[in-house]
Amino acid sequence: MDNNIFSAVLLSFLAGAATALGGILSFFIKKENLGALAVGLGFSSGVMIYVAFMELLPHAHTKLGTLYGAKSGAWAASGLFFAGILAAALIDRFLPSHHVENRTLDKADKLKQTGLFTALVLTLHNFPEGLATFAAGTDNLTLGISVAAAVAVHNIPEGVAVALPVLHATGSRKKAFWLSALSGLAEPVGALIGFFILRFFLKEAVLGVMFAGVAGIMVYLALDELLPTAHEYGDGHRVIAGVIGGMAIMALTLLVF
Repeated sequence: MDNNIFSAVLLSFLAGAATALGGILSFFIKKENLGALAVGLGFSSGVMIYVAFMELLPHAHTKLGTLYGAKSGAWAASGLFFAGILAAALIDRFLPSHHVENRTLDKADKLKQTGLFTALVLTLHNFPEGLATFAAGTDNLTLGISVAAAVAVHNIPEGVAVALPVLHATGSRKKAFWLSALSGLAEPVGALIGFFILRFFLKEAVLGVMFAGVAGIMVYLALDELLPTAHEYGDGHRVIAGVIGGMAIMALTLLVF
């Protein structure tokens, strides 16, 4: 297994780098095209919601159910899911903009805040993915490659979710790119922590807790930040088209990989 450690860390780095690729793709959406922005933000929320309910939460149920029994595991996963929502609400509540009195945030401020919050949430999401890629790669390199490929493919639309609002808020491709790239770095960081600390006592419960909590955070972000912002820039039909498109892309990548 030790022979696969370097390869497992490298795989997690490559998977995380796909987030930066998504950031680059956002550059092709023109800044003045607000309809495309609405669709893009709807797409991002669709990605978040689908990943949370169809990937992270079922994984949490499985891992916690294996350890504590199906019913107890389901209760634990559900409780942690709502704990994640509460944590996201608290983070949102204490963001700096909430302390600014007698000031209404303009649209650029809102978009920038949405991008930063998205980056934070996806960083939390990418961390357990890095752990999962590392764990799979050290146990079986072929399995690790498969997991890394799946993670990389769905990291691309996640990179768009981070970069798109920042690009439209600031007009800076550099800021949008680096923010999406930094959120992807959580993958190799998760792998390195797995190597130096958790590989000696990595338990299914650790991943189960993280998956359930992050699922709740992602759902909160989609419903409270991305979708309301999307509706400010386009009509509801465009937004829901983006949501369905995001879900469809994630469904396809998860089924293929």
